[in-house]
Amino acid sequence: MSFDYSGKTVFVAGGTSGINLGVAKAFAKAGARVSVLSRRQEKVNATVAALKALGAEANGYAADVRDYAAVEAALQAAHGQFGAFDVLVSGAAGNFPAKATGMSANAFKSVVDIDLLGTYHVLRAAHPLMKKPGGSIINISAPQAFLPMNMQMHVCSAKAGVDMVTRVGALEWGSEGLRVNSVVPGPIEGTEGMERLAPTEGARKAVIDSVPMKRYGQASEIADCCLWLGSDMAAYVTGAVIPVDGGWALGGATSLGQGFEQLAGG
Repeated sequence: MSFDYSGKTVFVAGGTSGINLGVAKAFAKAGARVSVLSRRQEKVNATVAALKALGAEANGYAADVRDYAAVEAALQAAHGQFGAFDVLVSGAAGNFPAKATGMSANAFKSVVDIDLLGTYHVLRAAHPLMKKPGGSIINISAPQAFLPMNMQMHVCSAKAGVDMVTRVGALEWGSEGLRVNSVVPGPIEGTEGMERLAPTEGARKAVIDSVPMKRYGQASEIADCCLWLGSDMAAYVTGAVIPVDGGWALGGATSLGQGFEQLAGG
């Protein structure tokens, strides 16, 4: 199935790498005007060039999602160029494996600030700029939001908050015709997050063995879910937390037992 986003405007926060880059490219291929936001200007420039090479109108902004004023300015600039957002994807995130007592308080705060506070900043600043009714907001969450994992107290805490931002946003903004949903990727091939959490061949095999479908997912499979959620086919879907994970959230994620430290050879 193909989706037609011709004439529609999409903004992807964190859209210059990994899953979020795949999402931005998918919307560009579907005909959308696409804006991306990321911290590093060089990555923004490279992504905008890649999106334009796909035939899309595109622009990008360098900003840290922890800085509300910078996020707000970027969103307003994108809105000024392309108009109201039909779809907003918020996916900026940080992660590293660490025991609860093995990281500093600042390290814990950093992940919460990027994942949770950053998500709120993006949604809060985008809200007045969304198409109403008909706009779709998609947060990129993680299984850690509802599955406790070794070495992931910081991420579990932050992503649990992200899913509550999703649910409360759906409650508060539903009457305006805005939908808010979370997509929960499982282990996705070639992403920085999985390279950090499972950097060795043994760790990779253990993760694959823990997935009921016995394979890594692809960024394109996350993008396909986002294309659906942004479309009229999902017009009555809001407040949902949707795993796209090969069944990993059914228990495999917690079956790794020894935790990411041991898997990584630590």
